[in-house]
Amino acid sequence: MLSIVKSIFIVKNGCGLVKTFIFAFELKKQQNLRDNNNMSKEKSTKPLENLEEVEHALTTAEMFFEKNSKIITIIFGAAVVVSLLLLAGHRFYSLPREAKAKEQMYVAVQYFEKDSFNLAINGDGNYPGFQDIIDDYGRTDAGKLARYYTGISNLHLGKYQEAINYLEKYKTKDLLLAPVVLGATGDAYCELGNKEKAVKLYMEAAELNPNAFTSPIYYLKAGNLYETLGTKDKALAAYKAIKEKYAESNEGRTIDKYIARLMAN
Repeated sequence: MLSIVKSIFIVKNGCGLVKTFIFAFELKKQQNLRDNNNMSKEKSTKPLENLEEVEHALTTAEMFFEKNSKIITIIFGAAVVVSLLLLAGHRFYSLPREAKAKEQMYVAVQYFEKDSFNLAINGDGNYPGFQDIIDDYGRTDAGKLARYYTGISNLHLGKYQEAINYLEKYKTKDLLLAPVVLGATGDAYCELGNKEKAVKLYMEAAELNPNAFTSPIYYLKAGNLYETLGTKDKALAAYKAIKEKYAESNEGRTIDKYIARLMAN
């Protein structure tokens, strides 16, 4: 490109302008060289500047550590001590208490399975009941499970509000037990006359961790209660959920009669 420009100036304007152009070009070239040198210097100084920044940061960190080394050492040491105490507490306190609670609760569970709910809750004088386990070992897993047993026991004894109080305090991630807790709480609310709350809990129980064991049971309960409340469309939806999803369950084998009765009215 440069040679073409030079040729154009030679033809049109003679040597004087060519010399001027060449001189100007030489000046421009020298300027470019100077600019390139300056850029090289700038680039060469940047790593030095970055290195200086890193050194400054390291120096600042060192100065901070030297100034606060005692405090940092204390904090680190305290963290180590706390971690060791937590591990020791879990091994030598929590685990033995958990084992003790399970051992103490064994007889109460036997009474529960025999429908001796008063003895299960209060004990028999020789062995503790669920209430004793809650009082003495409430923070253990066994103590928390005792709340569930106490809630169900009170439900069977007709103490519905007490059942609700215990069941609502019990939280579990167990896939089958969690829906049962919701459904049992719904039973207690239903017995107290709060059918709207009960049917809501039945539906939650049916749709929580869907499975062929608990889900059709609570869909059926919800459907029956929806009929009582006069919301037939919701009752029909609950019955159809059983037919479509759980046809092989005990509830699924007889669900057609519920649907037919509802459609006939």
